[in-house]
Amino acid sequence: MSENEVQSLGRDECRALLRQGGLGRIAATAAGEVDIFPVNYASDGDSILIRTSPGTKLLELTIHADVAFEIDGHDSDDAWSVIAHGRARQLDTADEIARAEAAGLVSWMPAPKDRYVQIDIGRLTGLRFRRVAHRSIDDAPQEDAS
Repeated sequence: MSENEVQSLGRDECRALLRQGGLGRIAATAAGEVDIFPVNYASDGDSILIRTSPGTKLLELTIHADVAFEIDGHDSDDAWSVIAHGRARQLDTADEIARAEAAGLVSWMPAPKDRYVQIDIGRLTGLRFRRVAHRSIDDAPQEDAS
């Protein structure tokens, strides 16, 4: 990959990155406004599981189920971002909750998070690019004004 290249990630690579789990951000409508919430998550690559508590976020996810979910990361050479679009739903049945609990998802927040929400992934996109040392605007290539 060249320094200026940005690569689109295929669905399989996006799914593999999602399966790493950890911390992500869910973008949803809450209290009438689009907002972004950091959440711990687990994923099997086809869906995303988060834990939450009763309140505005959970209520809005059940009313406005269309959401976007984003994760990103980097290593010493590259950085990447994955965005999943899908529909969120609260898990209600005993079987669904048992499967969710088996995922071992733990929230970093001190407040109890006793509700599970699953995002069923529809569209999944990702990008990877080479990390470069910071360049000032003066170091950027200049276009010829002639």
